[in-house]
Amino acid sequence: MIELAKSKLFTPWTDPESGVTSYILTHKVAPVQEGFYFVNNSISRDGRYGWFYCAFPPSGTAAQGRTLGVVDFETQEVRHFPDTQFNHASPFVDVETGEVYWGMGDAIWRRGPQLGDDAMLVNRLPEELVMMRPIERIATHLTRSADGRAFFIDASVGLQFIFGALPLDGGDFELWYTFQRNYNHAQFSPTDPDLVLFAQENHPDPITGLRFNIQDRLWLIRRGEKPRPIMPTPTRLTHEWWDPDGRHVWCIKSEVGVWRVDIATQAVEEIPFPGGRWHSHSSATGRYIIGDANPTFYRGCPSTVNFLNRETGQSVRLVDNPPMHNHTGAKYHIDPHPRFCLDDQVVVFTTTVRGVVDVAMAYTADLIAHTT
Repeated sequence: MIELAKSKLFTPWTDPESGVTSYILTHKVAPVQEGFYFVNNSISRDGRYGWFYCAFPPSGTAAQGRTLGVVDFETQEVRHFPDTQFNHASPFVDVETGEVYWGMGDAIWRRGPQLGDDAMLVNRLPEELVMMRPIERIATHLTRSADGRAFFIDASVGLQFIFGALPLDGGDFELWYTFQRNYNHAQFSPTDPDLVLFAQENHPDPITGLRFNIQDRLWLIRRGEKPRPIMPTPTRLTHEWWDPDGRHVWCIKSEVGVWRVDIATQAVEEIPFPGGRWHSHSSATGRYIIGDANPTFYRGCPSTVNFLNRETGQSVRLVDNPPMHNHTGAKYHIDPHPRFCLDDQVVVFTTTVRGVVDVAMAYTADLIAHTT
């Protein structure tokens, strides 16, 4: 277990309404330090390394130019690696080794958490596929296949959106499908290396500027087959993630809370969440849900982070984040994006309670105690 209360790198912060204590990484190696996008784990299984996003305003944006930092809980050091500049929310942590992978341009790279480690090329898209076209992203967020052999790619190349598998051993890219509008948030199934969950996204036409909104959010694609929607009729949902069982996906139904959907039967389990939802994540058992919410959406908007104990039906607030009406709030996607990590022992999220953008953690056991 990570001993946050004893760490010189973290400062406790207690929510005045709920009494919940979170621990903020106040040792800064960058002006902006953010938790990972909620789809991907950021802490190694042994609890030694915790990775986070770094930004140096006014340079870069959330889409291009952030870099990575890591907390070494054993040595009580925080390191920043300028060589890890990445696209979108692509970073992926190998929880067994503590290494981090990221996408930039047409390539995927990796490095270890030590200062002496070098950035190493993993693989890249073939030139005959890219054809000198601009690459807006190679992956929304990298996910690895259940057999550990490949990352899934949902690349934006020129005017096309290209889906496929890129092997970790440097082998040839395998094209699965090409779209003419924006589909993204692709995630390999945690149990089936031939199955991917992905999302229909709002699509701003790059030529006309016209905006085509989401009509049917949740989709699946199986290797060698055409994509298919999960829901029986077009349904507006958002911010989806796999259940560890590989048979269900979770998502946000904004006016209700959280849905858990059986991908075979299309049956929906509806889970109300006080205050609505924006992004959420579930514990491995599904007994607990962590989520953020906002009264009105804009980049840098105010938000709260809340925990729901489904066994008792009780919820508790972790933080109430004030807005950031500045360049940082507008450009670096500072939504809380809470997620369970370290086998559900801790929750990691982004907070602005100190008036700056920080990474914070809270113990799941404390949250359970507050809701029992």
